[in-house]
Amino acid sequence: MTDEEKKIGYFEKLLPLWVVICIVIGIVLSQLVPQISLAIDSLKIGQISIPIGICLFLMMYPAMLNLKGSELKKLGRNPKPIIMTLVSNWIVAPFVGLAMVRLFLQGNEELSVAIILLSSSPCTAMVLVWGWMAKGNQEQNVLNTSLNTVTIIFLYVGMVSLLTGLQNIPIDIMMLIMSLIFFIGLPLLVGIITKKLLVSTKGDDWFNNTYRPVVGKISIVALLVTLIVLFSLNGNALINNPDMLLLVSIPLLLGFVIVVGYNVLITKIFKMKYKEAVITVIIGSSSHFEIAIATAVAMYGIGSVAALGTTMGLFWEVPIMLSIVYLGRYLEKRGFWKMEKNNSN
Repeated sequence: MTDEEKKIGYFEKLLPLWVVICIVIGIVLSQLVPQISLAIDSLKIGQISIPIGICLFLMMYPAMLNLKGSELKKLGRNPKPIIMTLVSNWIVAPFVGLAMVRLFLQGNEELSVAIILLSSSPCTAMVLVWGWMAKGNQEQNVLNTSLNTVTIIFLYVGMVSLLTGLQNIPIDIMMLIMSLIFFIGLPLLVGIITKKLLVSTKGDDWFNNTYRPVVGKISIVALLVTLIVLFSLNGNALINNPDMLLLVSIPLLLGFVIVVGYNVLITKIFKMKYKEAVITVIIGSSSHFEIAIATAVAMYGIGSVAALGTTMGLFWEVPIMLSIVYLGRYLEKRGFWKMEKNNSN
């Protein structure tokens, strides 16, 4: 645990505060200096915004450094929590998202796509932070995030296409594939190459304890800059249509509650120990908001309702993930996962 502790600093722990501040800054800029966001929006290659593309790439790249092929060899050692997380990520969460769309967002295509993008993309990065804060099994955490990085490459486009098809929502499949290649494939390729080069020249210790923490902070800064730009472009829409926030927040929050409740219950039924159970709940309930935002921006534009919807997913996910951390600790103290009490931490 000490190695992970060194990687997570004061800046990362206050992420929810930075998120709120950047959202406020973005909305204020939309009212005071609208020319800035308009200038940023004009810098495009096709439908992809160059500044946002760079920021989203910097958000994704550090997550790809978490991929460890050696960890995937351990899949057979304790498959139960891995299987449960995959079921939650690729069956439960996507179809709960679809149910929320049908209940609350019929006729609103862009917000429906935002919910589908968020529910079809399991997290590969921030869960490492939440898992550490919950004092969960970090070996399982790294294994699961590595596996998610692989599965999202093969399943993301198919799942989004399936769910949007069930809703009769037309989407640009090629733009969806291009988003996957640019925001998952390219960062993964660069991550693998730089990791091999830096480990071979600087050593594993320097890579893990110096390079990765610095890149991780750059990733968070890129995330915060993206938030400022997205909310500066959508500031007027938010101020003039506050009902839009409520409209997308209800299915997002209810969907989170259902998926988290499912994961808590299933880990109890299968009598998992706390350290494994809390990681299963965290990873099984989280979303890869980076790729969701990137895809929404690429398909609908930086100032679109879809981009706003996926951004609201990020806004709610941070406090919800923190709540899961504290819920897990509370349930552990109450002996909810009783098998953990028979083992030393």
